[in-house]
Amino acid sequence: MTRKSNAPALPESRTATTGSRRKFLRAATGAAAAGATLGFPTIVKAQGPITMRWQSTWPSKDIFHEYALDFAKKVNDMTGGDLKIEVLPAGAVVPAFGLLDAVSKGTLDGGHGVLVYHYGKQTALALWGSGPAFGMDGNMLLSWHKYGGGRELLAKLYASIGANVVSFPYGPHPTQPLGWFKKPITKVDDFKGLKYRTVGISIDVFTGMGAAVNALPGGEIIPAMDRGLLDAAEFNNASSDRLLGFPDVSKVCMLQSFHQNAEQFEITFNKTKFDALPDKMKAIIANAVEAASADMSWKAIDRYSQDYIELQTKQNVKFYKTPDAILQKQIEVYDQVADKKSAENALFKEIVESQKKFAERAVRWDLDTYVNRRMAYNHYFGAKPAPKKA
Repeated sequence: MTRKSNAPALPESRTATTGSRRKFLRAATGAAAAGATLGFPTIVKAQGPITMRWQSTWPSKDIFHEYALDFAKKVNDMTGGDLKIEVLPAGAVVPAFGLLDAVSKGTLDGGHGVLVYHYGKQTALALWGSGPAFGMDGNMLLSWHKYGGGRELLAKLYASIGANVVSFPYGPHPTQPLGWFKKPITKVDDFKGLKYRTVGISIDVFTGMGAAVNALPGGEIIPAMDRGLLDAAEFNNASSDRLLGFPDVSKVCMLQSFHQNAEQFEITFNKTKFDALPDKMKAIIANAVEAASADMSWKAIDRYSQDYIELQTKQNVKFYKTPDAILQKQIEVYDQVADKKSAENALFKEIVESQKKFAERAVRWDLDTYVNRRMAYNHYFGAKPAPKKA
């Protein structure tokens, strides 16, 4: 028995249309399959952003950690969020002096610090910041790094210790103070027996001047001074020193020194992670480093100058110029240290020779070209007193 369908019959035109649609779908399906066979591009769902976990070597309250965050934001913004760097403060994952190992091993994807903190791994790394730099300032040293052979020498240094990192020095520092003391330092003999904090080759320099040196990261200095474990210490600049609490343990700061005359920051990436990035992203990072270097320099002028005044007017700090006799002694002792280390370390010697060659012409050009600004300052603002002589 045949059952009749109660569904109304489709008009002839609609039946034809339905059939045509079915034929089209079958054709499209076949074309897609053929396309896949022939290697035509297929639509792939977009992957999420690349994320990196970093750590700085600075306490969260230090302006240096702010600089690390500034760099990360530049990269995050310039990649449109395709790369997201998160920066943690010192100690969040590893101690400040453990950053290089953590980045090299991949415990961290990258970090923000200074090369002199790796002094214990390879003494020549401290040549990017420790010592008189043969008269160069921080910006000149970065010029040597980029155009005078420093970049290649740094890569060779890291290879010599098996460090799996890509390094970007940036952000030139101004001349760092001699440090914070209980009373003004007036002569070289004042360093004899002084419990003093510094890092890098400066450890050897001040030891040679008679001090008992203790290398500590930034966040540990003030507690050590407060407990009497240190008589004096240097760190870096008016803003960092104020934020870290130096005025709470000392009211005397000696300005000008050759122990860290030409330092800069260092951005490091785990090399395996960095090499896996697209070339476009690597180029963005390299340009972000230089943008951050310029911006850090400008921010430093603004912030350091404000804090320099506030330290005097609001926290009763007295600034003194380091006597020339102490500056001269620093250079003499540094030469002895550098000669000894050059004899022991071929890479140290190679870097020293490269820096000297660059500095001889660069510093001469600088000294001959730039006018002394004291005259113009006195003309426009009156003969404001320079830091007192100790």
